[in-house]
Amino acid sequence: MVLNKFSNRLKWAGYAVVMGLLSAGHAQAENAQLTTAPNVPAPIKRTAPAKVVIKFEAKEYVGDLADGKKYKFWSFNGTVPGPMARVRVGDTVEFHLSNHKDSEFPHNIDIHAVNGPGGGAAVSLVGPGDTAVFQFKTLNPGLYIYHCASPIPNIPAHIANGMYGLILVEPEKGLAKVDHEYYVLQSEFFTKPSDKKGISELSMEKGLAEHPDHVVFNGKAGALTGDNVLKAKAGDTVRIYFGNIGPNSASSFHVIGEIFDKVNVEGSLDGAVNHNVQTTLVPSAGATIVEFKIDVPGDYLLVDHSIFRVAKGAAGIISATGKEDPSVFKSIK
Repeated sequence: MVLNKFSNRLKWAGYAVVMGLLSAGHAQAENAQLTTAPNVPAPIKRTAPAKVVIKFEAKEYVGDLADGKKYKFWSFNGTVPGPMARVRVGDTVEFHLSNHKDSEFPHNIDIHAVNGPGGGAAVSLVGPGDTAVFQFKTLNPGLYIYHCASPIPNIPAHIANGMYGLILVEPEKGLAKVDHEYYVLQSEFFTKPSDKKGISELSMEKGLAEHPDHVVFNGKAGALTGDNVLKAKAGDTVRIYFGNIGPNSASSFHVIGEIFDKVNVEGSLDGAVNHNVQTTLVPSAGATIVEFKIDVPGDYLLVDHSIFRVAKGAAGIISATGKEDPSVFKSIK
């Protein structure tokens, strides 16, 4: 009887081991952490690929574009730019795109990190109240733009109205640790009065002429100034994930008073890396990753150095506190 009990225990132990192995092979999917600009999702700690679920909702709303100016935005998840997502190379991403029931137009998504028709746009067009789901594998590490590419009424309208953002595909070994990571995205707005008093909407004529009224960081003038400045301390290392959706113009991204110690050209994480860069060129629908150390305290201005765009809103501030270092910088008289 004792032998029979022992034999049964062995059988159950073996069964548990087998089931454990089977469960490990079919691990539950994890939900991607999504953040609103200028915040960045936390670095990925796991060392193996996983199945990751990302859920977006297309939403049309009226919001602030500049002081005293409201605009008819189209968005992902109710913010312009849309959320930043962070995944790992080799992950399998299950992407859900819903369209709010009160939307006027159909929407989809083209993710530049996708290898497949339309970057996902070909299978994700959804009308108001509907949801589409597709899956893709992250084959290439890098920082990528995503945007709406719905043909109704036309693709430029969806981009110009605010439907864009960034997705980071980390390399296998992740990225080096820094003190601060920030998400900044540049975009242009072409406006005209709508049929509702005090609210502007897209001017296709200005868009075609490539004459923007506003060129902004993170969806509106002043998004990175005043109470919204980016924070750091002297001695801190800063990494900025910078995207430029255009929709027309390239950006000459520069931080006044800093030199980029490292630039991942065009957002590539296994391609060209430049060092000691003053200004980096970011094409429309492109991205870059810049890193630098803040040596002394003060306010550092983020700009598009196509300098008249600063007057249209393309400006932000990193405000750094800390101890002065006269060996690096000081006023003499």
